[in-house]
Amino acid sequence: MFQILTQGAPDSNSQAALTGKKSFHIRLASGSPRRRALLQDLGWNFEILSPDVDETPLPGERPEALCERLARLKAEAGAKTPGPGELVLAADTIVVIDGRILGKPSGREEACAMLRLLQGRAHEVMTGIALEKEGQILSGVERTAVHFRPLTEAEVQVYAATGEGDDKAGAYAIQGKGALLVSAIEGDYFNVVGLPLCLLGRMLESLGLGLEDMISCRERR
Repeated sequence: MFQILTQGAPDSNSQAALTGKKSFHIRLASGSPRRRALLQDLGWNFEILSPDVDETPLPGERPEALCERLARLKAEAGAKTPGPGELVLAADTIVVIDGRILGKPSGREEACAMLRLLQGRAHEVMTGIALEKEGQILSGVERTAVHFRPLTEAEVQVYAATGEGDDKAGAYAIQGKGALLVSAIEGDYFNVVGLPLCLLGRMLESLGLGLEDMISCRERR
């Protein structure tokens, strides 16, 4: 599920303003090429923002709370940037294993360490997602279980050497060569890529956009 968080004085007509609207424009508060590609595949109108937020976890903060908070912070920061588009979309993806949060590796050595930790086991990918419109923020978290096949040290080194996982949480990319490391997933595949599209669609529906609007948006670009 997702929750609505209101900041400042919300526009009482914000939902009505979107109800029945046949087109929409998103401001994507993320520099992720994967998220950009997913929105492009849907044919949606969007522009890219690059908000700068402090991603340091709070003391004792749970993983799901962290990624949702960061997504909200990015959406808030994006909303403060002037530009077209009535909706600001932000997301934050993390990998969790044994209660430990794995972000992007700092270098090749840490990437290998992450892969050694993940190999032969299941871990969880969590993506916090937030939508901002006129001071109203909807946010939620999607969770997907990912199972890695066992890897030898040589295989860890071979995959890490591709550099594919250098800028990705957990040091792998399921949509690329990293697919060869994954034996199974339980949940939303697109969540592992970085943007849970089904959850996003449900959130947009709560703002008054129908599935028909989301699908036919491609025809109006």
